[in-house]
Amino acid sequence: MADYTISGGISVINWINRRRFFAIAAAATCILPFTVSYAASDSMRDVDVAIVFSIDTSFSIDRENALRQRDGHARALRSKRVLNAIKSGPRGCIAIAYIEWSGQGSVRKILPWTIICDGNQAAEAARIIVKRGFAGVSRHAHRLTSISYAIDVGNLLLDGFPADASRKVIDISSNGTNNDGVPVAVSRGRALGRGHVINAIVLPPADPRHEPEDLPGYFRENIIGGPGSFVIAPREPNDYCTALLRKLVQEIAGVRERAISSDFR
Repeated sequence: MADYTISGGISVINWINRRRFFAIAAAATCILPFTVSYAASDSMRDVDVAIVFSIDTSFSIDRENALRQRDGHARALRSKRVLNAIKSGPRGCIAIAYIEWSGQGSVRKILPWTIICDGNQAAEAARIIVKRGFAGVSRHAHRLTSISYAIDVGNLLLDGFPADASRKVIDISSNGTNNDGVPVAVSRGRALGRGHVINAIVLPPADPRHEPEDLPGYFRENIIGGPGSFVIAPREPNDYCTALLRKLVQEIAGVRERAISSDFR
């Protein structure tokens, strides 16, 4: 901090501006790899849907739920149902990116924009997710839950997708409410204004006493939005993989079905 003291000849305003600059630069370091990794790659092509898998890794996500999220997405990508849904689209391809987030400014790139048109590509994406994804082994008490930040990063990713996508989706997986960053309504409004769809799958909360009694209802009223948007809430933790598979098929096919009901009480 000595370099920024007033006695060193730097005014308070300049000090604040410098801190803001480094904060913005640090945030950009986390976000830019998503938006430019494949911008000049010949592997990018037009797709039926571009999906950002946005995975909660805040303090409330224990090892069991971390593995459930990571392995559930990998298993869904390997599923024949998902592959059939991909092949049934007009373009026969989708694009996915996979990120992990917690509080404001905390995001990890696990999988940059990746095209999936066949089983081999799906299997490779699943392998990377399992290899790099959060396994719940390093939980920190300061990891808050900024769903608004997750949506903002999803917006940047979708805006930066270097080809055409008939639909663009931010896919939130979480077990809590927004308790950090800007109000979620602000970020949600930005996403919907860009024509993006926000869907969600809701895990049972780590401590129901600290969350709304109807957590899926919170997501329905405050998080999801856009044409055909939906929230799925598995009745039991072990139903997560089945629910995730169903959700992904719906997102790829662009068809809204009745969401799986929930009962966390």
